[in-house]
Amino acid sequence: MKRALITIFIILFAVIIQAQEGPKTSEVSTYYFIRHAEKVKSEDSNPELSSEGELRAERWAKILGNISIDAIYSTDYIRTRNTALPTAQSQGLELILYHPGKIDYVKFLSDTKGKTVLVVGHSNTTLEFVNKLIGTEKYKLIDHHAYGNLYIIEITEDNVIDKLLIIN
Repeated sequence: MKRALITIFIILFAVIIQAQEGPKTSEVSTYYFIRHAEKVKSEDSNPELSSEGELRAERWAKILGNISIDAIYSTDYIRTRNTALPTAQSQGLELILYHPGKIDYVKFLSDTKGKTVLVVGHSNTTLEFVNKLIGTEKYKLIDHHAYGNLYIIEITEDNVIDKLLIIN
């Protein structure tokens, strides 16, 4: 009987302490990564989107339309900016341009903590960015003809969850 009373007392004490501290909440940072849409086949190193690419960019805006995005990052190429632009316009956001070879990942995570962010890059830079954020070389290759990969990363104080959705 004495043990039961002591156990009840300890449980009650723990419940009271937890109630005084309040619930522990952890900020969630959510990142959506896509590759630029289809581009015009050209010798130009900075081509426009093809008509198919323009349609895909519009589809991305619709797919992401019910998500409240806080910031949109894009590399400074016509094809990435034009892929991001319909989503930026629908969300009322300006594009934040980044250079994939010069990004400070620690600063990026700090600047975007607790936010929902879209990042538009290229077949090689997108995977590098995703792998840096999740802390492992999980994603190795985006097929040259694949433009519908959506990488989703959720980061909390003590957890990183990543998903890949293929949307055609």
